[in-house]
Amino acid sequence: MTDTHQSRLRDFGHRIGRLEPGGRNAITDVAGLLVGQSTVVDDAQGIYSGVTAIVPTALTERGARSLPAGLHVGNGYGKFVGATQVMELGELETPVLLTATLSTFRVADALLTWLLDRAHEPLVSVNPVVGEVNNGWLSTGDPRPVTAAHVHAALDGAGDAVEMGNVGGGTGACALGFKAGIGTASRRVELSGRAATVGVLVQANMGGDLRLPWGTVTPESLGARRAGPSSQRGSCVVVLALDIPCSGLQLSRIATRGVLALGRVGASYSHGSGDYGLAFSSVPSDSPRTLTPAELDTVFAAALESTEEAVIDALLAARTIRTPAGREAVALPHEALRP
Repeated sequence: MTDTHQSRLRDFGHRIGRLEPGGRNAITDVAGLLVGQSTVVDDAQGIYSGVTAIVPTALTERGARSLPAGLHVGNGYGKFVGATQVMELGELETPVLLTATLSTFRVADALLTWLLDRAHEPLVSVNPVVGEVNNGWLSTGDPRPVTAAHVHAALDGAGDAVEMGNVGGGTGACALGFKAGIGTASRRVELSGRAATVGVLVQANMGGDLRLPWGTVTPESLGARRAGPSSQRGSCVVVLALDIPCSGLQLSRIATRGVLALGRVGASYSHGSGDYGLAFSSVPSDSPRTLTPAELDTVFAAALESTEEAVIDALLAARTIRTPAGREAVALPHEALRP
């Protein structure tokens, strides 16, 4: 299911914001990060699901106990495993996994098994972190198709390349009336003379109308049916990472910008949507630095720009799905972005 090339916003001569992207324009531009995905599709049974793993190598290869992290809950109608400990301690102890609502707990259990198998010493407590979106409108077959084998494959197969659209935890996702899924982007920043990168991965699955820099585009305006439930349920998870030490408190503020950026691209933040932002540093540090106000402003801008672009790229990379139940999620036509 891997495309040799997936169209992105910049392929059509457009850009979001002023900052420059990293080499891949992906969250894996952040030093020490890998992404792996397992996709579960059965067209005959109407199953479109999977799992996406964001793997900080400091936690898996270098044996760090935790990384600084912060969480922002824009709308808490969701199942975000591990949320309270991240918020309370400002720490991330495990890779971050993204999946579908009813697979959340099986995925968390499989992540725990994976960690126990690789622990250098006995674990008496660990906080697995798993986010989710509800893909039940499109994926009407087995509500829990993701197995431990899928989770372990995503973790073990993590690498630098990040496929987007109908893949991993975004396989059954719809956003802003179109077929959506996984999107990613990054920005290079200069912080007091030191180069750094801010990266974003979005599991896009929310209601609203798509706002592009030049205007609003809806399925109806293009003569297509709107994808997703009429009640505007969904959820969206924004994972942000940066490769400089940073405090948990400041990371929670950075996570907030990821959720706020969804509004720039048209999210409705409806009652039935769980909208979460998780931010972490890929660099373990006993004494995380405190970013200056000017540095924070730069990182905030990078988070906003990257998140907005990642959502649009998720839509562009997605492919139309027509289910056995007669539901249709139409991908955003590329003609809508051509000058």
